[in-house]
Amino acid sequence: MRRTLRVAAYAVCVRDGRLLLARGAAGDGTGAWTLPGGGTRHGEDVLDAVVREVEEETGYRAEITALLGVDTLRRELRRGPARRRVDHHAVRVVYEGRVTGGALRHEVGGTTDLAAWHPLADVPALPRVPLVDTALRLWRDRPPTGRPAPLRPAPAEDG
Repeated sequence: MRRTLRVAAYAVCVRDGRLLLARGAAGDGTGAWTLPGGGTRHGEDVLDAVVREVEEETGYRAEITALLGVDTLRRELRRGPARRRVDHHAVRVVYEGRVTGGALRHEVGGTTDLAAWHPLADVPALPRVPLVDTALRLWRDRPPTGRPAPLRPAPAEDG
């Protein structure tokens, strides 16, 4: 089985109780919301990559204010015309960022099709990728290891 590795960087930008998100492009208009960010180019520093990606996907210039943590994901994918199995490993560096300039706009011809600010309280109801929840836990909890604590199931209610 072929193995792939992707290193990507994402920004959690919160302003006035709202989170900046970009919607992953889907041909039918039903994409899921994600953090602005994406893969690094060969030889590119991850911090430079997240600043570039935020501007590409939202139109905003951003300043990175903190490293929140690193999340990893490993899964089997099917790729190419032959749908060959791929063991894919994603390393996702999550930063906190602050918008410093630019104007909100949607990406054209990229991997996202919309950019918008969403009230933090509304995020759980949005169609979103799991990374959004992981990144918000990192942002809220600021674990010293930079690794999000596993989610615990809610306690059973006594009947």
